[in-house]
Amino acid sequence: MSRPKFEAPPSPEAPDAPGAPGETDPDAPPACVMSFNAADASGAGGSGGDVATITAMGAHPLPVITAILMRDTAEVFESQALEPDTIVEQARSILEDVTISAWKVGFLGSAEGVSAVAEVLSDYPDVPLVAHLPAITWFDDEDDLQAYLESFRDLILPAAEVLVGSQQALGELLLPDWDNERAPSARELAVAAAEKGTPYVLVTGIALPPSRGAQPGEPGSEGWMDNVLASPQGAITGEKFERFDTSFVGAGDTLSAALASLLAAGQDLHLAVGEALNFLDQSLDAGFRPGMGGVVPDRFFWALPEEDPEGEAGAEGEDTAPARGPGLPADGEPPPKRRMH
Repeated sequence: MSRPKFEAPPSPEAPDAPGAPGETDPDAPPACVMSFNAADASGAGGSGGDVATITAMGAHPLPVITAILMRDTAEVFESQALEPDTIVEQARSILEDVTISAWKVGFLGSAEGVSAVAEVLSDYPDVPLVAHLPAITWFDDEDDLQAYLESFRDLILPAAEVLVGSQQALGELLLPDWDNERAPSARELAVAAAEKGTPYVLVTGIALPPSRGAQPGEPGSEGWMDNVLASPQGAITGEKFERFDTSFVGAGDTLSAALASLLAAGQDLHLAVGEALNFLDQSLDAGFRPGMGGVVPDRFFWALPEEDPEGEAGAEGEDTAPARGPGLPADGEPPPKRRMH
């Protein structure tokens, strides 16, 4: 399918950077994003996925480990939560030294881990928080799962600016007693989230029914998914993408970490959502399968050399060096300034 090319525009002014509003300070350091997430040895999601995504977006990651996932690229077998004091100490040690511009919250390990992270977040109410709820399938005890979801609802959502997750996962969190045959809409999920203090939800994986007269491969034809940013007043923005005929690992962590990075740079939420969805779509399109399980997003798709469709060298005198993404200088050139995509 045809996709818009993901490019790297000049970065917005970093928070507290000198200069007039709207100007770019080329000497400003990258914005710092603190991520609370589980260690994931597959590198697809969790803390490793956050680090890759935040770095690819031009920000600096500050990963705080909340749990350890035992998994491969096909499934999670179990998780081991870290002690709450260990989580808090990791975060506070770096927060006493570094100024952050955004939070990203992923899987926090346990209800006690949720409480520990919420304690840290409460001291920084003005820093934007992107909360991601993955599809949690690895809890053996249903009571532990429900305790985790209840803590997440009561302690994380009041601090979050936007909650990111699939339609199914957000439905289980926000509307656990939903008994309608149809899935809850993005607006209905947003209303439930607002009751807990989160003003926006970014709902992914909404299956679209085929539109009459739509041609194969076009929006409205069979196999398209919607991704919608919504408030209690209704849908605000979003993107429709053709569903990939494969299984991915780490898509939600990629989207939420990308969004947190863009908010850290000061971008407006509705614009940041569109760019984060575009980044995710192309990361998935360039994804690879390192094992026998799912496909891992390639967050550095933009850094790969562009292929010559003709297979021919450039004309005499023409620069034929491979195209490089942001942060990858041509031979003999000094590294460019860091940019936020």
